[in-house]
Amino acid sequence: MIGFLKKTFGVILIGLGLGILLVLLLPITGWLFLIGATVIIVGLIWLAC
Repeated sequence: MIGFLKKTFGVILIGLGLGILLVLLLPITGWLFLIGATVIIVGLIWLAC
């Protein structure tokens, strides 16, 4: 059960990061792009654990 919750949380993080990046492709701003990329990376690391 805990493993399932961890994977679900990781997928949510990746989805959130992708959503942030897609919104930010309209106005390209560097620091918000970094936030979105960081969220995706954290999600991938979370899934890898």
